[in-house]
Amino acid sequence: MPEPYDFSPLPLHGRHVSLLPLSPADLLGLIEAAQDGELYRLWYTNVPAPDAMAAEITRRLNLEADGSMAPFTVFDAQKRIVGMTTYMHIDARHRRVEIGSTWYAKRVQRTPLNTEAKLLLLTHAFETLDCIAVEFRTHYFNQPSRRAIERLGAKLDGVLRNHVVSPNGTLRDTCVYSIIASEWPTVKAHLQFRLQQG
Repeated sequence: MPEPYDFSPLPLHGRHVSLLPLSPADLLGLIEAAQDGELYRLWYTNVPAPDAMAAEITRRLNLEADGSMAPFTVFDAQKRIVGMTTYMHIDARHRRVEIGSTWYAKRVQRTPLNTEAKLLLLTHAFETLDCIAVEFRTHYFNQPSRRAIERLGAKLDGVLRNHVVSPNGTLRDTCVYSIIASEWPTVKAHLQFRLQQG
C-alpha cells in the first residue's frame, strides 16, 4: 500500500476498465484510440492528434518525474487501449488533486467504462491518499464533458474567465468542479449504483 500523499500511478483495476501507469510502449494503441472519433479535431478539447501522441506521452511522463502529474493509460475490459487520464496539479501538502487530461475513444464514451474509471480514481484519492478535495476542470463550451462531470456528483465551484489561451488562440473559460471528502460517501454510493444499473 502506498504512503499517504504518494501520487505515483499504481495499476487500478475494475470490471470494465483498467488504469495502468502510462508507458511509451502504449504509443500505437493510443494513436489508434485517438483516431476513433477524431476528437482531436474538436476545437474545445486538448486530445492529442496521432502525430502529436509521442510528444504528449513524453510531456506527461516529464510532469510525472516533476511530481505534478500521475498519468495513466486506459484499457477496456478486452485489454485494448482506449484513452488516457491523470491525476494532475498534485498538491500533496494540501491533499488536493485534479482528475483531468482525460480522453476516450468514441466507442467507449457514455459506457460504464468512464463511470468505473472515475470511481477507481476517486476511491484511491479519498481512501488511500487521504485527499480532502478532488477537482475536475473543463472548457465552458465542452458540454459533453460538463455533463459527464456533473453526472459523477461533482459540484460547480465557479468559472475561471479568460483562464488560458487555447491552441487555436481563443481564450478559454474554465469550469471548475470538485468533490470534497465529506461528500465522498454519497458520491461513491451514487457511482456504485450507476454501475449496478449498467
